[in-house]
Amino acid sequence: MVLSRRVARFNRAVTNRTIGRVAPWVPGFGVIHHRGRTTGREYRTPVNVFRTPGGYVVALTYGPGADWVRNVVAAGGCDLTTHGRVVHLTAPCVRTDRTRGDVPRPVRTVLTLIGADEFLVLSTSGPAQGG
Repeated sequence: MVLSRRVARFNRAVTNRTIGRVAPWVPGFGVIHHRGRTTGREYRTPVNVFRTPGGYVVALTYGPGADWVRNVVAAGGCDLTTHGRVVHLTAPCVRTDRTRGDVPRPVRTVLTLIGADEFLVLSTSGPAQGG
């Protein structure tokens, strides 16, 4: 049971606008910069993101079918603003991890409660800007 579409709509309209302002600076959060697959429009999506050896892992609290995930996979990468810097990420791969081993224990607990065990794994290819 990942979060419902109703929660997703509320978060897109309300929560993302608020958290999006602080997400680039708060540990465990970041903003994914991606382009729409069909519109070409640029988007910024706040996410839960964690550093791993060789890249980052993003918790897919709405599952792998979320538009932003599909955009990043189709583009073959994205930019991520986290800890006040922008990093270019490549080689997106959706992975199921029932242990949730790449995230801190408190986050693991929350993800377990909502049934989220899918992650977007991205590789670091160096800073895009300001890095």
